[in-house]
Amino acid sequence: MAHVRRLLLSVALFAALGGAAFALYSTKMAKFAAAQTAAQQQPEHSETVTGDNARIASYARATTAIGTAHALRSITLQNEVAGTVLAVHLETGKVVAAGDVLVELDASVESAELAALEAEARLTESMLARMEQAKKSQGASEADVDRARAERDMAMAQVTRTKALVEKKRIRAPFAARTGLVDLHEGQYLQPGTTITTLQGLDNAVHVEFSVTQDAGTALAVGTEVDVAFGGHEAKAKVLALDARVEATTRTVRVRAKLEGQHLPQPGSSLRVRAPMEMPHDVVVVPVTALRRGPGGDVVFALEKDDKGALRARTRRVQAGTVLGDDIVIREGITAGDRVAAAGSFKLMEGVLVVDTDAQAQQQK
Repeated sequence: MAHVRRLLLSVALFAALGGAAFALYSTKMAKFAAAQTAAQQQPEHSETVTGDNARIASYARATTAIGTAHALRSITLQNEVAGTVLAVHLETGKVVAAGDVLVELDASVESAELAALEAEARLTESMLARMEQAKKSQGASEADVDRARAERDMAMAQVTRTKALVEKKRIRAPFAARTGLVDLHEGQYLQPGTTITTLQGLDNAVHVEFSVTQDAGTALAVGTEVDVAFGGHEAKAKVLALDARVEATTRTVRVRAKLEGQHLPQPGSSLRVRAPMEMPHDVVVVPVTALRRGPGGDVVFALEKDDKGALRARTRRVQAGTVLGDDIVIREGITAGDRVAAAGSFKLMEGVLVVDTDAQAQQQK
């Protein structure tokens, strides 16, 4: 009897536990169904981005080099003959005109010699006139006249030579220029070939010299335009000449271009030169912000409508090229006219619903 009672109690206990478990399961299923219903009633999550269209731009592959500006006319001024400085008409940074006397050396000895030679030349000129007059009256032969003429010519040549020596002691500016640093004083003795100063021409142009690789050199020709940047200014220069040979050590070609304009770099300044390596051609570009780089390669999110007309992000694997300002060249994967996510693309993933703020703004206009 006791055994039966225990069995009945066990059955009753199991029944109670089963009922409680069923009630708990029913409650959880009801909550899950309610949550699923609520989720179905909520709108699909979307990401807000700013879209832009892929477009065509003109592009030419280029190389960049560091160039140096040179004046069209530039010399290091030196004296040809020795002498003591008598007068200095030079100032650092002063503009001088062509023919201006810059330095005078003491030419007192040569000037005295010149006076003596001029007197002798006058005498020989007088003697020649007398011989020619005497010849008319048979008082002198043709040989006497020729001898007198030769003496006159030699005397005049000596005068011309001495005048040239005197002139060499007056150092003049060969062209209009700006002088460099000057450190010269009266009384200073100068050996032949002493550096006096530098002269930089005042032309409205400068030469730009730079080096490019031998491959890039084959793409350049006389008349080719290159971009030059210096001191916040940008300008275009035209290639004047290319060196006839390739440097054996660096395998580069020396190029000279001419830069004209009002804003010019000082001679010796460093410049950044961008030289084309091919003819301009059309390429597809998108904003730089549209490109996402990762271990799997470069991707761009295209904005496309699905079957229901909703805008969604679609992953496009692309081959990116050169950056052109705020844009980047896309060689493959995107065609002109495709709508891409320009700003906010970092939030996107394949198939996510997208709101294009730029497109909405254009529709409201």
